[in-house]
Amino acid sequence: MNRILIGAFAALALVASGTFWWQGRAATERATPVAKLATAASAQAVEDNLPDADAGDAVGPALPHVSEQTREQRRFDRLDKDRDGRITRNEMLAPRVKDFRKLDVDGNNLLTFEEWAMATSNKFKKADADGNGALDRAEYATTKVAPKKPACKCS
Repeated sequence: MNRILIGAFAALALVASGTFWWQGRAATERATPVAKLATAASAQAVEDNLPDADAGDAVGPALPHVSEQTREQRRFDRLDKDRDGRITRNEMLAPRVKDFRKLDVDGNNLLTFEEWAMATSNKFKKADADGNGALDRAEYATTKVAPKKPACKCS
């Protein structure tokens, strides 16, 4: 019984809010001013009030100052998604979720030693080109994480 009453109340609230929104939108569209046609006399009055091309000694306002953010400030701002000046645990872990999902093979949100070891073992096998069970300097260099390419083709 309670669910029916709550559902009916929610439906009425949605209809009422939609009606108010529609009425408010219609009122703003009705109040749109109509462009007036300029007569020759009013056009001449407007031209008389325009400044000359020669500004003389006039100086415009100063340009706004843009402070250069340090690399550390930009790094902080990338993690601080809600811009409250603090990084929460969830904000700190969010970029790592995709990598965790790759390692969590069975999808139970628990990373076991076997899952981690399998990923590390596969990475080792891929880097060990000659298959001798050891990595030399050239083979180890292939395990380096490739830098991310920028999203834009900026110069």
